[in-house]
Amino acid sequence: PLMATAVVALLAALWGGLLRLGWSWPVFHAPLPMSHGPLIIGGFLGTLIGIERAVALDRRWAWLAPICSGIGGIFLIATGVTGPGAPLLTLGSLLLVIVFGAIIRKQTALFTVVMGLGAVAWLIGNALWLSGRAIPQVVLWWSGFLVITIVGERIELSRMVRLTAWRYATFLAALALFAGGMILSAVAFDAGMRLSGAGMVALALWLGRYDLARRTVRKAGLTRFIALALLLGYVWLGIGGLLTMMAGGVMAGFAYDALLHAVLVGFVISMVFGHAPIIFPAVLGIPAAWNRSAYLPLVLLHLSLIVRVGGDLLESIAIRRWGGLLNAIAILLFFGNTARMAWQAGRRAAQIPRDSTGRCMQHPYENAAVRVGRTTYS
Repeated sequence: PLMATAVVALLAALWGGLLRLGWSWPVFHAPLPMSHGPLIIGGFLGTLIGIERAVALDRRWAWLAPICSGIGGIFLIATGVTGPGAPLLTLGSLLLVIVFGAIIRKQTALFTVVMGLGAVAWLIGNALWLSGRAIPQVVLWWSGFLVITIVGERIELSRMVRLTAWRYATFLAALALFAGGMILSAVAFDAGMRLSGAGMVALALWLGRYDLARRTVRKAGLTRFIALALLLGYVWLGIGGLLTMMAGGVMAGFAYDALLHAVLVGFVISMVFGHAPIIFPAVLGIPAAWNRSAYLPLVLLHLSLIVRVGGDLLESIAIRRWGGLLNAIAILLFFGNTARMAWQAGRRAAQIPRDSTGRCMQHPYENAAVRVGRTTYS
């Protein structure tokens, strides 16, 4: 049910975003265009991250965080930004901070602390939003929530390559630059935006140089797909940082659209594409599956974003509008294709003979990888 609320928030946010771009389609509900950003960040991504953390912590109370953000997203759709949706999202972000506090006590490590700081950024952004700040003034905090959380997850995997103390130090310096810009934006918006842009560029360069994806991109199958999605995302994070450094504290217009979606679509959604084939099956308890059809929405996402950002740079409303429409189609295509692959994997898994204990009779080991057709799963 919580995943369903996240999907509803995503669909409503995409429709509202297309209306904001100028497509003259049925509005259905007046608050949708104004709720586009909070729905994507809080109702969709905030709920997904809350679900993932609740599964990881394995405590019943931890589910309160995604419950609040999921219901908050539904209220945003129904009543807009002036209803109970914003307070519920803020409560969900507060509970997520508490969840990360429990995770950090259970496993104190650099990556858990970094992801916890991401949750704090979401909470601060929501609190500023509730206090009356305009969305363009708080969206940097919301972006920080997603960027810092994703970077923390990549740091967790970086332990496999045994980074040196110097490399960890340069990472912390880049993160401090980005976080410092977020804090500065609360009192000096333009300067804070430019400083955070420099931090994004630094983080993108660090990830592009030291992330595990540089090695795994040489592999095949799902491993290469994930690595390509990550590396493309790092490129867009760097582009978004450069655009932010040049534009500064813009509140609307072409430059605002370009810098915001370079980060939130080019980086964040590309990360979702890369992690979803692993995280969604693990959370939902369904077989993992992948085939080459997953490349189509990934390629479409990045090509359409080039069109959109190009339209922004050319100050062409028509080009930006078509780029945004193709962005939405790529996202819907990805999730539809992922659901199709999972359904096919489930059918194939049901056909594999198992003994009375549930173990696969085709292999003596319980967790052995089994290949049926083009699908490999455990």
